[in-house]
Amino acid sequence: MAKNVQLDARGYRKFGMLDNLAYAAGDLGCNMSFGLKATMVIFWTQFMQMDSLVYAALFLICQVWDAINDPLIGTIIDNDKKTTYKRGKFLAYIWAGSLGLLVGGACCFLPFPSAPDWAKNCLFVGGYVIWDACYTVANVPYGSLLSLISEDTGDRASLSAFRSVGSLVGNMLPMVIIPMICYDAEDNLIGENVFITALVLGAIGFVAFQFMIRNTVIRVESDIKLNEEEAKFNVFAAMGNFLKNRPAVGATVAAMGMFIGMQGASTAVTVVFQSYFNNIQVSGIVSAFSMIPIVCFTPLARKMVVKYGKKELAVVGSICSMVASAAMVILPITPDMTGIIIYVCCQLVNSLGMGIYSTVSWAMMGDAIDYNEWKTGSREEGTVYSLHSFFRKLAQGAGPALVLVIMKVFLGYVEADQGNQAFEVALNMRYLVAWLYVVSAVLQFVGLGLIYNLDKKGLEKMQAELAARKA
Repeated sequence: MAKNVQLDARGYRKFGMLDNLAYAAGDLGCNMSFGLKATMVIFWTQFMQMDSLVYAALFLICQVWDAINDPLIGTIIDNDKKTTYKRGKFLAYIWAGSLGLLVGGACCFLPFPSAPDWAKNCLFVGGYVIWDACYTVANVPYGSLLSLISEDTGDRASLSAFRSVGSLVGNMLPMVIIPMICYDAEDNLIGENVFITALVLGAIGFVAFQFMIRNTVIRVESDIKLNEEEAKFNVFAAMGNFLKNRPAVGATVAAMGMFIGMQGASTAVTVVFQSYFNNIQVSGIVSAFSMIPIVCFTPLARKMVVKYGKKELAVVGSICSMVASAAMVILPITPDMTGIIIYVCCQLVNSLGMGIYSTVSWAMMGDAIDYNEWKTGSREEGTVYSLHSFFRKLAQGAGPALVLVIMKVFLGYVEADQGNQAFEVALNMRYLVAWLYVVSAVLQFVGLGLIYNLDKKGLEKMQAELAARKA
C-alpha cells in the first residue's frame, strides 16, 4: 500500500528529508567532475609534460571564459519566460547539463603524452571548454534552485547544510580514489587510470542528478509572465543591482577566499605529500579525515542557524580558520609521521571553520537573492547566483595559475621530477600551503564579517517585509 504524502496548505509535498537528500544529490553530481580539477595540474604538467607556465596561461584563459559563461547562462535562464517546461525551467536546464557531464569530466583527461605540444594545448582547451559548458548549464540553475524550494529560514539552512554534505561526498570520492589507484609505487601519476576514473565518476554523477530532478519540489513561484506594461529584462541593470547587493558581494568575497585556499593550494598539497612527506597514497585519507568536523556540524546547522543566525556562525568559522592556518605557518610540521599528525590537527580546525561557513553559504546566497528582491523589486535568481559564480570561478582560475607560477619561477618546481622534487622545493611547498590558507581565511573574515550585512535581526526584518508585500 502506497504511503500517503503529506501536503502543505498550497498543495505541495511538505518539506522534509527527501528535499534535503535530493538537493544534496545535485551537488554530489556536480562534484563528480568538479572534484577532479585538483588533479588537472598534476595530470597536465607531470603526466602530459606540459610546461607549467603554459598550463597556467591556458588554464587562466579557460577559467576566465568559464567565469564569463556563468552570467551568460544566468541571464538566459532569467530571460526564458515564454517556454513552458514540464518540471520547470531550472530542472530542465539541470537535466541537459547532467547529460553532458556523463563524459564531460573525462574530456579534461585525454591521455596522449606523446602528442606534440600544439596538440596537447588543443586537447586541454577543447576538453576544458566541453566540460565547462556542461557544468555551467547544470550548476547555475542548481545553485539558484535553493531559494525556490522553500522560503523558510530553517528549511534553507537545512538545504544548504545538506548541499555541503553532497559537495563533501562528491569531493571525497575523487580525493580518496585517485591517490590510491592513479599513482604508481614511486608516486608518479598514471594518466590512463585518471581518464577511466573520470568516466566512472561521470556515470555516478548522472545517476545522482536524476535522483535530484525526480524528487525536487519547487514551492516558491518565480516565473511571473510579463505583461505589456512591464519593463523588459535588463542584464546591465541586473549586474548593477548585484554590485549594490551587500550580502551577495560579501558572500562572494568569502567564497573567493575559500577557493583560493582549496583550489590554489591543491597543487602544492599534492607536491607536499609526493616529495615532502613521501607518501601520496595517504594524502586522500588525510584529506578525507580532515572533513570530519563538517560531517559533525551538519546535523546541528539548522538549530544553530535558527538560534544564532547564519552570518554570526559564519564569522565564527572564519576566525577558526585564521587561527588554524596561522598555526600551520608557526608549528614545526616535519617530514615524518609527527609532522603529518600536526598537519592533520591544523587541518581539522581549519576544516571546522570552512565547514561552518560552507554549510550555511548557500542559504546565505538564497537570502541575498531575497535581498535583491527586497531592495529592487526583482528576484533575478539566475543572474545573482551566476555573478556570484563568476567571481568564484575567477578565484578558482587565478588562484591555481598564480600558485603554479610561484612554484615554477620562485620555488624551483620541476615538472619532469614528478614525485621526486628536491627537498628544498618540497619545504617551500609546505610553507606555501600554510600561507595560502592564511590568505583564504582572512578573505573569508572580510567578506562575512565586514561586508555581508544580513545578521539575524536584519534577516527577520527583510523576510517580514517581503511576506507583507506578497500578502
